[in-house]
Amino acid sequence: MFIETETTPNPASLKFLPGQQVMTQGTREFADPETAEASPLAEAIFDTGEVVNVFFGSDFISVTAALGVDWNALKPQVLSILLDHFVAEAPLFAPGTAAGIAVPPEGGDLLVEENAEDADIVAQINELLDTRVRPAVAGDGGDIQYRGFKDGIVFLTLQGACSGCPSSSATLKHGIEGLLKHYVPEVVEVRAA
Repeated sequence: MFIETETTPNPASLKFLPGQQVMTQGTREFADPETAEASPLAEAIFDTGEVVNVFFGSDFISVTAALGVDWNALKPQVLSILLDHFVAEAPLFAPGTAAGIAVPPEGGDLLVEENAEDADIVAQINELLDTRVRPAVAGDGGDIQYRGFKDGIVFLTLQGACSGCPSSSATLKHGIEGLLKHYVPEVVEVRAA
């Protein structure tokens, strides 16, 4: 088995491509060792002691190293953990835990209370996020979570390698905000949530 690696716009993160499906649907982010207990794979990566975030995408895993960690030393450790996991065909999640958890469904984890009359606008926003934004963000080792729309403001959360990336504010403001404003005139601003 060969696992490819790619750099991401976040210098602290690397994207690992095992050449097979990782998540059957949705995505899953582990922001600390406690949440990683739901996944033996994420837990093993955190056990290196040098990782602050693990993100499972459809066909990739993004790993974010702690501040000051040298990827030259960490990368072989992560590759070894990933190889062992995928060669053994081990389960991604521990039995009876979070196997079915993915990005929360629409309305599942909103920061603001949305107005029912905005339903068409919200549908347009989510369609654009799913078709235009999410594939591009996944290419950089992350995902985007819709968190609400109110008074012309779209609330979004970047995940995986995109979370904490030095260019994440530019991605939100110049990339995503420009796209949404162009196609959905009711959008006046995009904010990180």
